[in-house]
Amino acid sequence: MALKRTSRSRKRELEQPDQFETYSHKFMQFILKHKVQVSTALGIIVGLCVIAVGMRYFAFQAENKAFYQLGQALNKYQTLIEQNRPEKAYLDVEKDFQMIVQKYSKNNGGKLARFVYANICYQAGNYDRAIAFYNQSLKDFIDHPFLKNLAVSNLAYSHEAKKEYDTAAKFFEMIVSTPDSGLKDEALFNLGGIYAVTGDNEKRNNALKKIISDHTDSIYFEIAKERVAG
Repeated sequence: MALKRTSRSRKRELEQPDQFETYSHKFMQFILKHKVQVSTALGIIVGLCVIAVGMRYFAFQAENKAFYQLGQALNKYQTLIEQNRPEKAYLDVEKDFQMIVQKYSKNNGGKLARFVYANICYQAGNYDRAIAFYNQSLKDFIDHPFLKNLAVSNLAYSHEAKKEYDTAAKFFEMIVSTPDSGLKDEALFNLGGIYAVTGDNEKRNNALKKIISDHTDSIYFEIAKERVAG
């Protein structure tokens, strides 16, 4: 039986890099390169990192075009952030993300675009807009606990940046009370910081002691011990 020959056009198609893979790789490079710039908001960094995972997770369900356009918008933002302040880069990609969110609002590509854009708004200091998008993400990812928890955590960071400490504490407490959340130690650490600012030393120490007792493998473990001892 003769082997079926592959056409030249098909060969070229197979040799071309997958658009989703290409932009996922570029996005991960962007995260690694710029993680220092957002080191003061670890929850936001985690939120950005999970987008790459989310893009792959949802790729089989959402329209490829939405993810492709999201990849293009992220690639554009990466280029802009290397040359400009976050505020300027945010303004220059605003229309790109708005188009994706509006056109694909009901599918997973649009939902992830909204979450990514919320992170960009946060980095640019537009906390009110970030909060609005994160609140929408709570509904978008209601059936995906990890992504929903990230939205809750990022809401806490956004309110903390606005010095709305009571509201920020409320969201961090939601993370702490959520079963099987991988963000509990980080939330407790941030609660300790908020209570230190508001002068509630008892709650501050309780949050730090919870890290010491329940999260011995946490990156905050040694810091928590030092602060409680001090």
